[in-house]
Amino acid sequence: MTMTPLYISLISETFLPEVNGVANTLGRLCDGLRAAGHRLQLVRPRQSCDQGRGSDEELLLIRGWPLPGYPGLQWGQSCLHKLLRRWRQRKPDVLYIATEGPLGFSALRAARRLGIPVVSGFHTNFQQYTGHYGAGLLTRLLTNYLRWFHNATRLTLVPSVSQLQDLTRRGFERLQLLSRGVDGQLFNPARRCPELRAQWGLGEEDVAVIHVGRLAAEKNLGLLGETFQRLQQSYPQQRLKLLVVGDGPLRQPLQRALPDAIFCGVQRGEELARHYASGDLFLFPSLSETFGNVVLEALASGLAVVAFDQAAAAQHIRHGHNGALALPDEPSSFVEAASWLLEDPERLRRVRLNARTHAGRQGWEAIVQQFEQYLAHARRPELDGSVPRACDTHRP
Repeated sequence: MTMTPLYISLISETFLPEVNGVANTLGRLCDGLRAAGHRLQLVRPRQSCDQGRGSDEELLLIRGWPLPGYPGLQWGQSCLHKLLRRWRQRKPDVLYIATEGPLGFSALRAARRLGIPVVSGFHTNFQQYTGHYGAGLLTRLLTNYLRWFHNATRLTLVPSVSQLQDLTRRGFERLQLLSRGVDGQLFNPARRCPELRAQWGLGEEDVAVIHVGRLAAEKNLGLLGETFQRLQQSYPQQRLKLLVVGDGPLRQPLQRALPDAIFCGVQRGEELARHYASGDLFLFPSLSETFGNVVLEALASGLAVVAFDQAAAAQHIRHGHNGALALPDEPSSFVEAASWLLEDPERLRRVRLNARTHAGRQGWEAIVQQFEQYLAHARRPELDGSVPRACDTHRP
């Protein structure tokens, strides 16, 4: 049955071309909604690429403020009256608030005044990040705020089963799962590039150990360096090279700690896909992810992934079949999982083939359709508090 087109306002303090999992996910969801015939209004902070650009019917730009500890990212300024004026002129059918900062808060207030249904997304574990930036005492206050914020919306979408369970224990209500997909045509083993590997100083039989992500404190990157050094010690006969793709506040300290690693900086699009596919083993030591889009991208690229048994890895990796999982409370098991993959070249080859086979079935189309159903459900006030039954079938 064809769904009636909706007028959807999507509010976020980050969006493409910024490089992070939230921006990438929102870009995919917006593209899918537009392709399905829905009308979208995007509300976000002004970016450097918006020089000379004004707001219009599909884009409402507001002022942003730098986000401490995250150069290049920003909070959106509170803009309650601006939103009220715009939405009184044309009222959206439903809002999707992706971030809980000042912009998201003002959008929630405006929606409550105007009677617009709101769906929220829990995209980032900010309450876990505070401890990494010397603000551990704020963790409880931030958790209380996030719980209040999301419980004030009709539905909160979370990307992983482990996240859903954790938030449920913390008193968050009306949670539903909205997983993530991957572009299997972009992220594909066919993009493997011998010339790029040669630039890295590696032949076809050598092992490129790769990490992709933001180089920040909450990403547990000390374990990345420790694991690679242990692999070098355990397999002295094997030529290994560590490739780090991404940027962030820890890049310079990491370069000093890992002088033999190659730091590739931020890569996008086909260049990013080429870097993935030219690797062999993917290390993802983060313990703070709500999902971890890079895990699916690495699997789709045919890499053997080592990650902790949570978020995307818990949903998509079967230990020993298409990757290797470590216990979240045992860092040593991460090193052991990586070593297990390198023990046997045939095992590594088999795991990589299985990784691609699994990820090839994880497209975005079903995710966008599920997102549509959640947004449509939120417009039906007589169903408040109920579970959108049509969406349950997608839950693993």
